[in-house]
Amino acid sequence: MADLARLFQPKSIAVIGGGVWCSNIIEQCRKIGFEGDIWSVHPRADQVAGLRCYKRLEDLPHPPDAAFIGINRFASIEAVKGLADMGAGGAVCFASGFLEAAGEDAEGVNLQRQLLEAAGEMPILGPNCYGFINYLDGALLWPDQHGGERVDTGVAILTQSSNIAISLTMQRRVLPIAYVVTVGNQCQQSLGEIGAALLADERVTALGLHIEGFGDLRAFEALAATARRLGKPIVALKVGKSTQAQTATISHTASLAGMDAGAQALLDRLAIPRVNSLPEMLESLKLLHMFGKLRSNNIASVSCSGGEASLCADLASDLDITFPPLTRFQREGLAAALGPMVALANPLDYHTYIWNDVAAMTAAFRAIMEDPVALTLILVDFPRADRCNPKDWACTVEAALNCAKMTDRPIAMVSTLPENMPEEVAHRLLAGGVAPVFGLNEALVAAEAASIRGAQYLEPEPILLPQNVPAVVLQTEAEAKAMLARFGVSTPASAIAISPEEAASAARDLGFPVVLKGIGFAHKTEAGAVCLNLKNGAEVYAAAAKMPCTTFLVEEMVGDSVAELLIGVTLDPAHGYVLTLGAGGVLTEIMRDRQSLLIPASRQDIKRTLQKLRVAVLIDGYRGVNGADYEAIVDAALSVQNFVVENAGKVAEVEINPLLCGVDRAVAADALIRLAKEIE
Repeated sequence: MADLARLFQPKSIAVIGGGVWCSNIIEQCRKIGFEGDIWSVHPRADQVAGLRCYKRLEDLPHPPDAAFIGINRFASIEAVKGLADMGAGGAVCFASGFLEAAGEDAEGVNLQRQLLEAAGEMPILGPNCYGFINYLDGALLWPDQHGGERVDTGVAILTQSSNIAISLTMQRRVLPIAYVVTVGNQCQQSLGEIGAALLADERVTALGLHIEGFGDLRAFEALAATARRLGKPIVALKVGKSTQAQTATISHTASLAGMDAGAQALLDRLAIPRVNSLPEMLESLKLLHMFGKLRSNNIASVSCSGGEASLCADLASDLDITFPPLTRFQREGLAAALGPMVALANPLDYHTYIWNDVAAMTAAFRAIMEDPVALTLILVDFPRADRCNPKDWACTVEAALNCAKMTDRPIAMVSTLPENMPEEVAHRLLAGGVAPVFGLNEALVAAEAASIRGAQYLEPEPILLPQNVPAVVLQTEAEAKAMLARFGVSTPASAIAISPEEAASAARDLGFPVVLKGIGFAHKTEAGAVCLNLKNGAEVYAAAAKMPCTTFLVEEMVGDSVAELLIGVTLDPAHGYVLTLGAGGVLTEIMRDRQSLLIPASRQDIKRTLQKLRVAVLIDGYRGVNGADYEAIVDAALSVQNFVVENAGKVAEVEINPLLCGVDRAVAADALIRLAKEIE
């Protein structure tokens, strides 16, 4: 890994160029209080932003630790070469027109290659990149305005969007931000490498990622390992849930998995919680900055309104957080503080009997913070100071701050509406050890993100990386089943027939009832090429005669299944081989009940994933019905995985649907495989 510390924590900065962007950097460095050297480089100007210009890079007093290159793309390549040759610490390439413009300008690909060659071992951010702000040291290579301020410690935010980065610096949620870094094209330094370098700064407490694409997956795995080793949590906002660009739609697996399944599976594998909005990411980072990972997902909610208590419970119903029942110790403490008129529960409506009694409010808040609660939320919406008098709400702040002084247990003050948390109040809470959270939904999502432990993923096996698979061929069902059977998948007894007469004869040999399928169809039901539960030769002959084909697969009819599942694998070009488990058979498209993992997955991972499915109630046994053989189901999934691992680079897609799950076996009733070429 390149040494990025010199770039991100520079003692000297060179600004190359003379436009408004370069002037902004010089002025912003002065404003933020950068104490190192700032040099301007321009071949013709005498000064930029009042700073004397050096005509050439060679004229600088010594190689800069960091350089902002604010000139055109052709000149940028020359400047990068000059900086690398003189031993500079790194550079930000602001110019566009490189790989990101390849669709409009074929020269962009070649220029990006030249840029990489010019940089050599010197780290570069970009091109098409705004750069970074280091609020810890006041070091800034940032050509625009920003809304941040110097901090002693804080979170790092890494984004692939410069415009989003600008917006994040303008946040008024009092989140201490240590770094904001944009990556542009990631032509050299990947998200994973940059993230690891930021976490290595001991003053950074947590990392927030805005991700459009992961890029180097091995670097991302290394980033997660670094975060675990340092005990610094990561939270991610991954965009791109749309399935519009999904191209492989032959199987149900492909249509179910979509573009986003691989991304989610990667984050799950690395135990990186995912949020869905910028406010959720900021509030999650705030909790992680103040408290680190929570001990559990047990939370308590305290408000003076039954409406707020109900709203809190409802918003949390789809999240992986719980409101544990009050213990006897909590009840005794609350009863002593609140009196007999308040019904004690979690979420708690403490009414207003003790309003403005700071001692009583402190006692009540402190009582509910006890085990098993890992985070206590105090719900308070402050009046508008321009139209109302917020003086009477000061008691809630005092009580919360008192609790923070009395214990190290995490406590947050939450406004149900984000705008109802005054910034000055938030600053006071933050300084006193109480997390000020803007928005109830954001608070609950943040609690879920902060409580994800990921202990079972401490040492995940490296994923099977994406590979280019040549033009693929769809195997027949019989061929697919034969291939999978060699890897341990259980399949029905079967025979191939080339006429209705042969089909009837084969059925008599197998024994009735049987299933008859036409060979050569990806979706046999839609083509009228499957008939179930045929009980005699005449039924088999008649069914075969009606099918739009001349070759048939005759199989034993597998009965007494408890549940029907889908096991599928698709090759995701961005994330590798994605293993999808879900409801199968006729329920596949209706229920869209599925979970995905990246290959290789362990037996424990697969079993845990199966238990997340809604149809898990059927697998477990429902209303007196015996459950399915979990181990047989897991064995089937592992067999499919082994087939994929053995044929990585050749296989593009595998699906068993349905897998008939019985009390003592799991049988592949149908199978589909797409291969680059026949496996010998």
